[in-house]
Amino acid sequence: MSSLHLSFCSAFTLGCLGLAFHRTHLVSALLCLESMMLSMYIALSSWSLENQTPSFTLIPIFMLTFSACEAATGLAMLVASTRTHGSDHLQNLNLLQC
Repeated sequence: MSSLHLSFCSAFTLGCLGLAFHRTHLVSALLCLESMMLSMYIALSSWSLENQTPSFTLIPIFMLTFSACEAATGLAMLVASTRTHGSDHLQNLNLLQC
């Protein structure tokens, strides 16, 4: 495994570990999701450059578009939960009461 692939895998793994262990605030969970999506975007972009195939160049752009939509939805949920519950702590959010 090359050092480039190792860095992408470690960045994705660190995002997963951050999402698993640091879930006190909704903002930290959203940042971990964004870091995972960014590492996948960079890995797919470098993969299409390594293979030199023009058919795979649109896949990272689609993924970046979906990542932007996910970020916008997450921030909208953050604003809505902060307005209704007063904080963005994940322990205060109960799905049965929302």
